[in-house]
Amino acid sequence: MRLTVFRVALLPVLTVVFLAGFILCQWKYLPASVASISFFLPTVCEPASLVRWHESASSCLQEAPLIPVTHKSLWRAIEELLHTELFVNKTANLLSGAVRIPTEVYDVMGPVGEDPRWEAFALLREYLLQAFPLIHMKLQLTKVNTYGLAYVWEGSDGSLKPLLLTAHQDVVPVDSATISNWTYPPYSGHYDGTRIWGRGSADDKNGLISILAAVETLLEHNFAPARTVVLAFGFDEEATGQQGAKQIGRYLLDIYGENAFAMLVDEGDSIEDTYGAPFARPAISEKGYFDLQIQVSAPGGHSSVPPPHTCLAAHAPRLPPNLRADIRAAHSSDAALRRAEAALFAEDPALAAGGRTTVAVDVVWGGVKSNALPEGAGVVVNHRVAVDSSVSALKDHAVAVLRPVADALNVTLVAFPDDGDTLFSRREISSVARAGTVTLSDAFGTALEPAPVSPTDSAQWKVLAGTIRAAWGVPHPGLDRALNKPASVQVPLQGEAEPDIVVVPSLLAGNTDTQFYWALTPHIFRYNHYYARDGPADGSIHTVDEVCEAEGFVGMVKFFVGLMLNADESRDM
Repeated sequence: MRLTVFRVALLPVLTVVFLAGFILCQWKYLPASVASISFFLPTVCEPASLVRWHESASSCLQEAPLIPVTHKSLWRAIEELLHTELFVNKTANLLSGAVRIPTEVYDVMGPVGEDPRWEAFALLREYLLQAFPLIHMKLQLTKVNTYGLAYVWEGSDGSLKPLLLTAHQDVVPVDSATISNWTYPPYSGHYDGTRIWGRGSADDKNGLISILAAVETLLEHNFAPARTVVLAFGFDEEATGQQGAKQIGRYLLDIYGENAFAMLVDEGDSIEDTYGAPFARPAISEKGYFDLQIQVSAPGGHSSVPPPHTCLAAHAPRLPPNLRADIRAAHSSDAALRRAEAALFAEDPALAAGGRTTVAVDVVWGGVKSNALPEGAGVVVNHRVAVDSSVSALKDHAVAVLRPVADALNVTLVAFPDDGDTLFSRREISSVARAGTVTLSDAFGTALEPAPVSPTDSAQWKVLAGTIRAAWGVPHPGLDRALNKPASVQVPLQGEAEPDIVVVPSLLAGNTDTQFYWALTPHIFRYNHYYARDGPADGSIHTVDEVCEAEGFVGMVKFFVGLMLNADESRDM
């Protein structure tokens, strides 16, 4: 009798653990499909692409640096300004002041106006008002849902679609248990003459302040745009963006309509050295998101990652010769593509995750007390959906994988009952008595399809890539001595020239506020023009000692200045 009771008590837990393990075996270790792996090959290397593949030269040519023509003297004057110690210190202190305001957001917060934790954003708004006086005199500001900020810099030519630049004001919370591990207090905004330390310095207050600093600098030089520039700053990107960017997206859609913007640039991956060359990786899409709840029961989770690109073979000087040959041949050979995939993915698991739907069992539960029989158990399985797949295909796959398992365990499978009259929602009916029920569902109702892919055979990509290359380099020569900085650790090998930056389209594994802006433009790029000369490439975001190098930060300002000037001169987008 006791053995029978023990079996009954364990059934829900054993069933859900078995199912979770089976899911991992079926999905997590599946090789990425050729479609996923080669997703960026045509984009990067087709003859029609801006980055053209020349089989005879086996090279991936880059856009020439795009220097403003009409505004050339203005660009040169601002370049000179960026080269000064005064400007570096001034902009570093602007970021420092923003970091000192702890605009933390949490997964569960009450509505704006009811939850007092939102009130920190009022302090940040007041700080921005004081820090950027010309912006608040010359641009029109609309407050969306109280703390969302939408600035409009009206251009003189209404026939040109506006440029949209976005960032977020919020930061992830600091774990109080880790405060003693920080070199400087997380909200001190300490500037040591080289780096700005603190939560938000790398995600994403550097994006917020660099955009505003670029606009303020252009205003100080009496620049008046022909093309309207819109700035949109949400305040809960780290908590899915429902209060901030979602509301701003609706507002901009109401005011401007669908496909009204020339292009959008939001936060993304920073510049990173790969096999001896610096790579800029503007993301032209984001993976989808789906939390699968398996209930014998469930809630949500987290996962991320980057992508592959073939310009490595042409521009990475320290790439192993065999891998270089396979990457070059991968354009026309599936065998070479798979060898390159195996080599790159073995060395970089994060890169591997970019090419496939990833799976992580993040939450498992069952029972409430050690001496009470559990009435149910469950898991939440987080998926980052590959760009060549969909949430619907993932659900279909889940049903196909789990139906035979449920039959083997003698349990009824109820698949996605909230989807309506679809293949997934049809309850499995059986005349045979079943030992239990397994229900599949969207754990939080937050399923997100992969983002639309922004084209790279476009004037928008040409402006973006050309601007990145024009803004590249040590942004302020001579400052190493002025700021008592050691020489860059990124020293070329003997006999090598200083590597130039390589611009390649990529895929963002995480999700940004851009998910709420899809209707505004098909030209959405997620990119952070930040290069750490001596430190972590991502600035240690979301962890202890988050930091932003002052020189890299000024490089971001330079990029946004160049982007606004080049977009203003373009008549092709």
